Amino acid sequence: MELKYLYTFQTIVEEGSFSKAAEKLNYTQSTITFQIGQLEQELSAKLFEKIGRRMVLTKAGEQLIPYVNDVLNSVERMHCFESDLSSYQGSLHIGVGETLLCYKLPSVLKDFCKRAPKARLFLHSMNCYDIRNELLRGTLDLGLFYEEVGGLGSNLTIHPFGSYPVVLVASPDIKAQYPDFITPNQQISIPFIINEPTCIFRQIFEQYLRDKSIVLDHTIELWSIPTIKNLVRNNVGITFLPRFSVEEELKLGSLVEIPTDMSNPCITAVCGKHANKWQSPLMELFVELCTTIV
Repeated sequence: MELKYLYTFQTIVEEGSFSKAAEKLNYTQSTITFQIGQLEQELSAKLFEKIGRRMVLTKAGEQLIPYVNDVLNSVERMHCFESDLSSYQGSLHIGVGETLLCYKLPSVLKDFCKRAPKARLFLHSMNCYDIRNELLRGTLDLGLFYEEVGGLGSNLTIHPFGSYPVVLVASPDIKAQYPDFITPNQQISIPFIINEPTCIFRQIFEQYLRDKSIVLDHTIELWSIPTIKNLVRNNVGITFLPRFSVEEELKLGSLVEIPTDMSNPCITAVCGKHANKWQSPLMELFVELCTTIV
């Protein structure tokens, strides 16, 4: 039995269609169809059937998934053995939420590079929902994100490594102008400066505003946390971020906290992987170092 047929089967399941699997594997669709036909012939079982315009798994195909995952995980372990991973060689693809990447991960990366100098580390700054989805698809080895995205289920294994308060901050001048974010039914003529709509802490604060019937002037969407903080320091608007990302500015007084009615709002950071993915020594090292984050 050709291993590439198993990889093709796994990719179809992960991607959801023959065409997407062909695109990911850089095959023609006829090659995908041929390989699945060969696999079905060797197993004497129909793995996919056409319903409408879509190819969907048969019962036999569904039952085959854990067997294929076990075989390919074993192959991955063999490759790791051949690469002598006892000395932490190999590559690691990690998706990280930007606040964690900027303010919590540098010390971990410093230790990781010191202990695994031969490793190839690929970091991707990503939205937390995208990290969760890529882990479920198996395209990332590890993800560092906030568990408030939900939808983790039994397909992901997660290791919590910190619960962090989230705070509403502004410059001292803006706080003097707009100190009240507690009284309901207000219109406050100041913009909210924050990440895209799927940002976890944005969603928390916008729900608070809806509950309070507080309406802000408008929202400025930016990807860069340092840029958001710079604009807020310069009286452009307010923002709502994990305290660890504004700790230095709060100490210096260039940013100040504005009280809210939220009861100790916190977000929990986790390191996750697909439950079926074998955790290599390189992955184990990274997860171990994440537990040192404070």
